[in-house]
Amino acid sequence: MSPIHRRRVLRSFAVAGAALLASPGAVLAEPAPNAGTAPSAADSAAEYAADQLARMTLEEKVGQLFVTHVYGTDATTVTPAEAALNQAAYGVDTPAEVVDKYHLGGVIYFAWSGNVSNPRQVAGLSNGLQATATDDGGPPLLISADQETGIVARMPAPATQFPGAQALAAGGSTNAAREAARITARELRAVGINQNFAPVADVNVNPDNPVIGVRSFSSDPQLAADFVVAQVAGYQRGEGVAAAAKHFPGHGDTTTDSHYGVPEIDHTRQEWETIDVPPFQAAIDAGIDVIMTAHIVVDSLDPSGIPATLSRPIITDLLRGELGYDGVVITDALNMDAIREHFGPDRVPVLALLAGVDQLLVPEDGEMDVMYQAVLNAVRSGEISEQRLDESVTRVLELKWRRGIVEDPFVKVAAVDRVVGNRAHRIAAERITDPTVTALRNTGGDGAPILPVTAEGTSVSVVTANTAAGNDLAAALRERGATVDVIASGTRPSDASIAAAVQAAGSHDLTVVVTSNAADTTATDPQGRQQRLVREVTATGAPVTAVAVRNPYDVAYLPESAGFLAAYSSTTVSMRSVAKIITGEISPAGRLPVDVPAADASVLYPIGTGLAW
Repeated sequence: MSPIHRRRVLRSFAVAGAALLASPGAVLAEPAPNAGTAPSAADSAAEYAADQLARMTLEEKVGQLFVTHVYGTDATTVTPAEAALNQAAYGVDTPAEVVDKYHLGGVIYFAWSGNVSNPRQVAGLSNGLQATATDDGGPPLLISADQETGIVARMPAPATQFPGAQALAAGGSTNAAREAARITARELRAVGINQNFAPVADVNVNPDNPVIGVRSFSSDPQLAADFVVAQVAGYQRGEGVAAAAKHFPGHGDTTTDSHYGVPEIDHTRQEWETIDVPPFQAAIDAGIDVIMTAHIVVDSLDPSGIPATLSRPIITDLLRGELGYDGVVITDALNMDAIREHFGPDRVPVLALLAGVDQLLVPEDGEMDVMYQAVLNAVRSGEISEQRLDESVTRVLELKWRRGIVEDPFVKVAAVDRVVGNRAHRIAAERITDPTVTALRNTGGDGAPILPVTAEGTSVSVVTANTAAGNDLAAALRERGATVDVIASGTRPSDASIAAAVQAAGSHDLTVVVTSNAADTTATDPQGRQQRLVREVTATGAPVTAVAVRNPYDVAYLPESAGFLAAYSSTTVSMRSVAKIITGEISPAGRLPVDVPAADASVLYPIGTGLAW
């Protein structure tokens, strides 16, 4: 380790008390005010950015554009396995050394990279990384996460869980969506995460979309726009977390997951303006801090076949020019196949910057050196002008100033437990979630209503494609006095699981089948085995209701004699709301925020549909 690396790592350790942070019960040292950085004398974001630019080397400027993951729960103390992963990816052992080596502008947390164990640990990791970044007066980090809530959430319980975008839209209240974002932002900021890659601004008009689905608020552009604006306000005005609208120019009409292939959107220019633009334009008008690009090809916007992330006509001419956006633009992850299929790691970051992007997100392990050097070489050769580089660095630095990260990059670890998942937040989450569950069917084969049932003395068989959701639902029903047995069938139930569900239906008062994308009959499940399970259980004549914990489109593929509730989410709080509806504690109040098509593509249930009892 070089002397400068050693000095910064030791300082980080001293400031953050990193060795104590692994244990939730440990006595934790708090960072001193402005520890590791000299207070800025600047009076504005522009003045701060200009001051920093004047003192930064080319290497430091380039580093500000990269946001990457690191391996480990602590900034400076790592296990041998974590050190090996960091070595393979970056050639150094610890997260702090990764930040120092590349002069990083940002870090992103994932469970798979070992960053998220418990709230106090995350706060300690954040403090340690910020101490390294701000040593000698350097800029603090943008520390980010994909905390969309619902099916994409990086902070697990005890962090407060909300049901996600489509559920919030089903609840019909933009005020509730704003409050959910405000609470989420408050908890993120408490653990040192100051940039959230949410909300999703895609308009999900394709029921077969494998990557967006319930992450989108609606298939209606204006409804989606209204909820995007609400959440931008909740994140940015409430607790000062930078929000990011994604995925521009619109990922809502595809059958390809950009993690594994290159989606091609066939919208005409007029269709794009009508369907995809409104939520992004609304976010821009609301002062969104960041917009994330999509690795998608849209021929009507750029006929070259280049993904939007690398397209100057899309990023500079459309987003910055026609839509008038001058904030930070960040790529979607650069380790996704949709971008890697086009160009090598030596060209992708350069082309992205030339297109008009500012931040480069998550290089593939082992490719950070190549990407970082490629940008340096492009600036030195003149392919990227230093003026162009400074434009992006300025946007990043100004964002850090505006969000108060420069003023105080550290968090109080001892205060984390009073904020994250506190009682008031949990109560709010339940209040916000209860009206989101949508009932679409409730009549059995005999014409009688299936729900509600009296919980006390009722026996329920819960057959579930999602084990965690099924167990949570069972627990909530038991709390209300029901006797519950659980059959974990999985998303592709075996013949034995289907037979067990059929047998259980005969000995229980109610069967609840938890489905998860049962409408999917593509290569992942060509036989539609979840559909078969519901059909065979319903054929027994026993009362059956399905609960969809992913897309509501499942209803079109299930028997009409089975009840149907759309929860849009498998979170514990959503399952508690479902249990309340099943037992009559509350009436369903959700309304579909998307059109649900029949098998022949006609509209089976239009936006706004929803039963109550």
